[in-house]
Amino acid sequence: MKNKRLAGLLPLSLALASAAFGQAGAVKILAPADGARLDALEQNRIAYEVVPGTRGDHVHLYVDGREAAILRQLKGNHTLDTLAPGSRELCVKVVNKAHVPIGVEQCVKVKVE
Repeated sequence: MKNKRLAGLLPLSLALASAAFGQAGAVKILAPADGARLDALEQNRIAYEVVPGTRGDHVHLYVDGREAAILRQLKGNHTLDTLAPGSRELCVKVVNKAHVPIGVEQCVKVKVE
C-alpha cells in the first residue's frame, strides 16, 4: 500500500517541479560543449534551448562578458562572429524587456585555436 501511495505522488511531484522550472526559467547550451576546442578559421555556431520563465522576455549571447547578439528564438543555432584565438567564455542569458539579465543563464568555456 505504501508503494502505491508513493507511486501516486510521483506524477504530482513531476508536475510541481515542471511548474517551478517554468517560473524560474532555464538555459541549456547544447553545443559547443564546455571545454570544446574551436577552429578560429571556421564558422562556429552555438546551439541552445531556453525557457525564459515568468520574469524573462528574450535571450542575449555574450562572449567574454560582452553582449554579442540578441537571440530572437528560444531554441536554435547562432553563427558566432570570428573568435580570436585563446580561451573564451560563451554565455546565453535570459533578459527582461529592458535587456537586463535576470540571472537565468548558462556559460561554457571554449578554447579557440
